[in-house]
Order: sequence, then structure tokens, then C-alpha cells
Amino acid sequence: MSIGLLILRMVVGGLFIGHGTQKLFGWFGGHGLDGTGGFFESLRYPNGREMALLAGLAEAGGGSLLVLGFLTWLGAAAILGVMVNAAVAVHVRNGVWNSNGGVELPLVNSAAAVALAFTGAGRYSIDSAIGWHLAGWVWGLVALMLGVASAAVVLAMRQRTTPATGEKPVEPSGRAA
Repeated sequence: MSIGLLILRMVVGGLFIGHGTQKLFGWFGGHGLDGTGGFFESLRYPNGREMALLAGLAEAGGGSLLVLGFLTWLGAAAILGVMVNAAVAVHVRNGVWNSNGGVELPLVNSAAAVALAFTGAGRYSIDSAIGWHLAGWVWGLVALMLGVASAAVVLAMRQRTTPATGEKPVEPSGRAA
């Protein structure tokens, strides 16, 4: 089982490190803080650049915690918070399937991260090496509640009105969201 958890942590965590650094530094074809910040503002988030910084840190930081198997529950909570925001602000209006821009991908990412919070990082992790056994239903529920609560706070900060232009939000790539 520990090998399976290691593989899951490496893939999910590694991809979130990449996703976060797209926002933070423009790496891997990303748009950096300015481009991502503009996109966030089109989604009615205030202070788009700062929100991009927070999202990038949550993704890269949460992904790093998953890869290391260190405080896995906290990494899972960070990823869940960002994915709930992505699902609500961008994807839910498009239905379920990713092929239509739907919630499929953020939902799978959220489920994988939260599952790791419930199971723990496994034998091949920093948590295990230092004797921490931060797994089980309590840690999973803490991660779930922290992720959802942080998402709710950030979502509540979104402006209630549509952007002044009345246009659909535009992704940094130039496509309509």
C-alpha cells in the first residue's frame, strides 16, 4: 500500500507544484502572477495578483507537502481550497465533464488530495520517518473542513456583480472561460 501512496503523492503533488509555479513564475507555459491575476480579476476576485500569489503558493506548497509526505493533511487542505474555488468560479457552470470545461478535473484532484489526508502519506514519507502517524478519519476531516472553510472565505471575497464589461471571463490564453 505504501508504494501506491508514494505514486499517488508524487503524481498529484508533482503536478500541483507545476500548476502553482505556472501562476507564481510563469513556468511550464503559465502566465505568472500578472497574467493569472488578470484572469482572477475577470472572475471577480479582488486584487487578482495577490489572489494569484495565494493560489500559486497553496498549489506549489500543498503539492510539495504531498510529494514529501510531510503534513500531508495540510497539503491536501491547501489543494482542496484552491480546487473548490476553481470548481465554483470556472467549472461548475460547464457541467461535469472536463471536455466541456466542467468540474471533473478539480473534483478528481480534490478527491485524490483528501483521500491522502485520510490514508496518510505511507511508509515512504517524512511523516513516517519522524514517527508521525497523521492519518485516519480525524486528520481527513480536519483537512476537509480546513480546505472547504478556506475556499468559502476566498469565494466570499468575490464581487457579487458581474465585471463592468459584462463579458465572459477570459483565461490568460485568451479563451473565454
